[in-house]
Amino acid sequence: VGSSSVLTCSHKPNMTMVTWKISPKVGGPCTLGYRVDQNKSDRTNCSDSMDWKSRPDWDPALEIRKVGIALEGNYTCEVVATEGNFHEVYHLTVLVPPRLTLYCDDQGNPVCEAAAGRPPAQVSWVLESNSIPEEEGHDNGTVTVLRRFTAYSTNVTNTTCLVSHPAVMWNKSIAC
Repeated sequence: VGSSSVLTCSHKPNMTMVTWKISPKVGGPCTLGYRVDQNKSDRTNCSDSMDWKSRPDWDPALEIRKVGIALEGNYTCEVVATEGNFHEVYHLTVLVPPRLTLYCDDQGNPVCEAAAGRPPAQVSWVLESNSIPEEEGHDNGTVTVLRRFTAYSTNVTNTTCLVSHPAVMWNKSIAC
């Protein structure tokens, strides 16, 4: 989320036309096209955050600035050349790194929280605990995962939370 992403499309000799067909999960489809013979680029229903990375006759790559969850979906590049038509298909999945916190609750139990991540983070404790993760989904498609440490024995003074997510790996210790 928020980063720039470039989807490549192979340049072919004797290219006559290149078209990006974009079908995001949210909103309607959009197309970005270029005709070599007219040296003309055209766009239909595409947001300003999507454009050619450079000149489409040199490099038909698509640049997406400020990637957001709404831009997830299928992206197809079609190049028309004298040798035939060539397609490259991408499925864009947007990762949202969670906000990570580790604190002690009112009962003195450690709590590990991975807030608003996408996909949901995996939260666990290094020491054995009889806790289960609590998940809360949000309207924007992110998920908060919270896990309280409940020790099998009462002599545990320090424990470590582990968070695993495609965008971040994290571990931190706390004593409550």
